Amino acid sequence: MSPNPQRDTLLRSFNHALQGLVHSVRHQRNMRIHFGVALAVLVGGLFADLSRLEFVAVAISIAFVLMAELINTAIEAVVDIITDEFDPRAKVAKDVAAGAVLVASMSALVVAYLVFFDKLAGVSLHLLTTLRRSPVHLTVVALAVVALAVITVKATRPRGTPLSGGLPSGHTAIGFAGWTAVTFVAGGTSQGLLLSAIAFIMAALVAQSRIETGIHSAFEVVLGALLGIAVTTLIFQLWF
Repeated sequence: MSPNPQRDTLLRSFNHALQGLVHSVRHQRNMRIHFGVALAVLVGGLFADLSRLEFVAVAISIAFVLMAELINTAIEAVVDIITDEFDPRAKVAKDVAAGAVLVASMSALVVAYLVFFDKLAGVSLHLLTTLRRSPVHLTVVALAVVALAVITVKATRPRGTPLSGGLPSGHTAIGFAGWTAVTFVAGGTSQGLLLSAIAFIMAALVAQSRIETGIHSAFEVVLGALLGIAVTTLIFQLWF
């Protein structure tokens, strides 16, 4: 019996939720499109030097669209379970769910227009250099891109679940992405080496725990670490 059943139940709940997300990415073309657009918007936000409120508005819009697409996928699955023949009521259910996705997408376009239009109209080298003053924002975007990349790769692989096995190790990818971000941000400070070493040890312990528990193979852990390092390094090299 597990020493902490409540913790195990919570982890299983997260795992099931992420399984649903991966399933949607794996089997729904529209969800893959939404993920691609979300990635492009997050990266585009680096050029636009978004304020905190603007970034929150963009993040909420992205989450709103993804949630609507997930609900649409769930409704379609339930309707298909109930009947495999044409039924006007089933058509209404699917059409209304698809309409919800359309409304969410249109509202996200409005937010994107209001947030990005003036900024993109005046893109200059000044906007690029100002990104050096927002390492926290850059770190959040890097971690988000790494997480999206992990989910995308897992969606193409038949083995494992989002929190239990599979290629690559998402925990390791996030851990080493965090280490890379800390190294870039703290590199110019007097305590930079110490902070980087601490972050590396924490990331290595995460990787070791995934192997020791048998959740991931060494190859899956190494690939996750390389993914996190590569994506974060690319983002920081381009914009930090």
